[in-house]
Amino acid sequence: MIKRIKVNLEAIEALLYFWQAVNDREAISELFIYDVAAMPSLALVYEEEFNEESVRRALSAIKNREIFSRSSKKEGRFYNNNLWMMEDVSYAHAMTAPLKKLNLDALVPGLNSKFPNTPHEELEVLFSPLHTDEYLLQGNKLIVNFFRVKPGDADDDTYVGDQDLKAYITEKLEELLSK
Repeated sequence: MIKRIKVNLEAIEALLYFWQAVNDREAISELFIYDVAAMPSLALVYEEEFNEESVRRALSAIKNREIFSRSSKKEGRFYNNNLWMMEDVSYAHAMTAPLKKLNLDALVPGLNSKFPNTPHEELEVLFSPLHTDEYLLQGNKLIVNFFRVKPGDADDDTYVGDQDLKAYITEKLEELLSK
């Protein structure tokens, strides 16, 4: 039975700092970049085409204002998405603001009624700066590509693609639990 759904914004918080610091031409240590690349919300998605070194190389190139030589489409997309965030850091903050207030406790009863025999007591929704994938499922974790989050224009709604954020999360958690 599910007791809690945790929201993890660790990597996004670190990158908000990174984007702002690079825009402000502040010094950022390579150690910080290594720490970001080692964060669980990124490490969970590593595979052959996109790994810790991909993240480190992309962020170092951005920090040093160097040309980035991608080894795969996923690396290139990750690099380009980070550049996009730096073009308008206020938009990155607008994307993050509703996630900081996100409370998913109301989803627990519905998920428990649909999946009463789930072995998971806790589910985790991680927002991570991904590449080409919109989301990934691993164990009890839903990893949502932060770059696909869209704040509403005229309202307080937030979307992933064209779908309301909570509806999107509910659908993906149901997919996770049905595995």
